[in-house]
Amino acid sequence: MSHFDHQRQYDAAMALRLPSLRNTPIGFAHRGARAHARENTPEAFDLATKLGASGIHSDVWLSADDRLVLHSTGQLGLRRRYVGNFARADLPESTLTLPELFQRVPESLDVSIDIRDDSAIAPLFDWAASTDPVTRSRLYICHNDWRILKEWRTSNEDVRLVNATSVSDMSEGPERRAANLANAAIDAVKLRHSEWTGGMATLFHRFERLCFGWDAQHRRILDDLLRMGLDAVYSDHVDTMMESITERPDPPRAGPTI
Repeated sequence: MSHFDHQRQYDAAMALRLPSLRNTPIGFAHRGARAHARENTPEAFDLATKLGASGIHSDVWLSADDRLVLHSTGQLGLRRRYVGNFARADLPESTLTLPELFQRVPESLDVSIDIRDDSAIAPLFDWAASTDPVTRSRLYICHNDWRILKEWRTSNEDVRLVNATSVSDMSEGPERRAANLANAAIDAVKLRHSEWTGGMATLFHRFERLCFGWDAQHRRILDDLLRMGLDAVYSDHVDTMMESITERPDPPRAGPTI
């Protein structure tokens, strides 16, 4: 079979759009418009909004005075000093906290937060509990250990919980993991784009779990993930991501729409 025939078969297969759970997938701007501005800065978050992102992503660490600081690595400056060694007031001016981010971005945007510092878990859920139900419903809290998320589910029923993991970490297998997430009322699973297949998305959708794909940096990858029926994608390139979401064909539905 010629290369042309292989490509034609691939194009025909990918033209089939698999069902999703959301009416419109969320486009999370990874650490703001990271491809266009310095990540996790007010400028990056503002630009992501201007470029039409429907969601904002960042990572959270705890400062010395128990503030929820948004930072990618948790290490500052040439000496790589840990965020937890600084009070909020001693951090760079470009640094934002999670409450400040919510005050900054439009109320229509969802916010995905990866917990990078387990000492931030309790303060994060305490802060979420202090907000209104609408704010909590916009917040997607991501952690690599679904059992930790399960422990916190009963403390807050409104926030969305996401198991940020990998296939290799699913020692019990993807089907059992999907069942565990459903039983624990964890809303979504988040995998790197290269680990998603149409079959994997269909499996988690069968348990009514949302499917999130991260590190989707190119139009082809974004289009492929959306054709698989993913419910959210994460990208540094906000303009490209939102074009892919906007131009996608009308999807079939996997179940009750969200």
